[in-house]
Amino acid sequence: MNPNQNILITLLLLFVGFISVAQPGQEQERTKVDIQSGYLERRPELPDAFIYTKEANEQVYIIHEGVEMWCDQAFVYLNDNFVKAYGNVKINQADTISMTSKYGEYNGNTQFAFASGDVVFKEPTTTLKTDTLYFDRVKQQAFYRSGGTVIDTASTLTSRIGRYYANSKKYQFISNVKIVNPKYTVTSPQLDFYSETGGAYLYGESVIKSETSTVYCERGYYDTRGDTGYFVKNSRVDYDNRTLYGDSIYFDRNKAFASATNNIRVLDTANQSIIKGHYAEVFRKKDSVYITKRAVAISVRDNDSLYVHADTLQVTGKPENRILKGFYRARMFQEPKPGEDATSGKCDSIYLFQKEGITKMLRRPILWSGENQMTGDTIHLITNTKTEKLDTLKVFNNAFLAQRDSLGYNQVKGERLTGLFTENKLDTVNIDKNAQVIYFARNDKDELIGINNTVSSSIQMYLENQEIQGIRFIKKGKGKVYPLSKLPPEARILAGFEWRGDERLLSKDDLFKGKPKPILPKIKGIPLPIDEGEFFEEQTDEELNLPEASKLSPKDFKNRPEDAAPETQPDDGSGDNKNNNTPKKEN
Repeated sequence: MNPNQNILITLLLLFVGFISVAQPGQEQERTKVDIQSGYLERRPELPDAFIYTKEANEQVYIIHEGVEMWCDQAFVYLNDNFVKAYGNVKINQADTISMTSKYGEYNGNTQFAFASGDVVFKEPTTTLKTDTLYFDRVKQQAFYRSGGTVIDTASTLTSRIGRYYANSKKYQFISNVKIVNPKYTVTSPQLDFYSETGGAYLYGESVIKSETSTVYCERGYYDTRGDTGYFVKNSRVDYDNRTLYGDSIYFDRNKAFASATNNIRVLDTANQSIIKGHYAEVFRKKDSVYITKRAVAISVRDNDSLYVHADTLQVTGKPENRILKGFYRARMFQEPKPGEDATSGKCDSIYLFQKEGITKMLRRPILWSGENQMTGDTIHLITNTKTEKLDTLKVFNNAFLAQRDSLGYNQVKGERLTGLFTENKLDTVNIDKNAQVIYFARNDKDELIGINNTVSSSIQMYLENQEIQGIRFIKKGKGKVYPLSKLPPEARILAGFEWRGDERLLSKDDLFKGKPKPILPKIKGIPLPIDEGEFFEEQTDEELNLPEASKLSPKDFKNRPEDAAPETQPDDGSGDNKNNNTPKKEN
């Protein structure tokens, strides 16, 4: 055959490849694949194949409806509108998607591409590497189920099953999903990743772990490029010895900051304490926690729980130097052991330093120990740091101690009050400087002896079961014991005395007595993704239109039972959700 005849045959074959002939009563066929370059040969053993091989440095070049294909060798089946490509295969779709591999197939009738062997799939911001990849141009979706790796500008994502939606620039990863970033790693059973923004939606039991924190959630969003996140459903953030729980949690890695809203808890394992409320902020670098909306701190002392409440609580300092501060309308309550009375108090602000075992009550403080009411300008409670039991009470300026009596009130007043505890019970009280007393003295039969009204430089009182049993005067001044009839009611009250028994906290529920319940914001959840159907649709072999020359078989286009299906929103019956015939369980 002379060269002119060879050229004529080649042009004739290419002409046939360009033209679609519509048969009467049939739909028009797809546009035929167009071979732009390559050395043509025919082989008797492959009568239906036109074999094109690269020439010199120019690869075989094929185009079809916006797709360009390059390879070292192509087997073109014009009757099936089908191409098998070998060696340095590259497929481009416009300027948005490119795919390279060792082997590739392209069906011009169905616009379906298949690649295997070191597959690299690129879109504007990410690169996907896998061993086998399916690409449906009609759906504009790519799919793998043999493991894949996506390299993003900030992270590397891996999973066993993955699907790419070109229109929305979204990857859907299923089974053994992992994100590796220089700062952290993410593991999740299901994750949707948007390549344009770097946003990742987490579904199921997911963990974000770094050297400084661990985040857990069962529904959440994480910005892999901005390092911020929003987590709902059983969410928590672990910072060393401190764990933050909440109905919703906001997380900022760069600022080492997290905030939680509604039903929050901050667990401090180093100090056996927990803080509750409905809004909290945690600053890891500053070792600081801010909490409000029914904020209450609970710590264990001598196996009893101490509750501290204020409109706002703040915890600062390293674990060994934790300081708790409560601002505005502060209250405290220590649960008693069976048969004992509680210790409780109120003030405007409160300060607790656990290392030193000191509690400071500031601005109009009042403390109840058993039936004893103590007030002053400032009150300090000191705890033995080894036994964690109450040790000393100090009241500064305008100190008052009072008890209710059936005939009035026992009262002791002075510049300063010092109380001593045994087994968390107040048993000795010293009143110093300008001490005064009004005391209903009784005998062993609880019969009134008289009313002791005495002034002294100092007074020492002895208590048993939290009740005054005896009084000792040091440098006694004027005063005596009056019969009841000789001391009128108005003379039985020391100047400045105020009985506030109706404010006493009798249980931990009284921490919030008289305070309105906070109005909680409605938490905006993160819904499951909409069911977009399976990648492979149920088709007959005829509908599949798979050429005999393909390396694939009909079973390769089936959804396998062993491949996990994504959790999606249940079909609401509106037809908006695509049905893949597989029931989906709400997570």
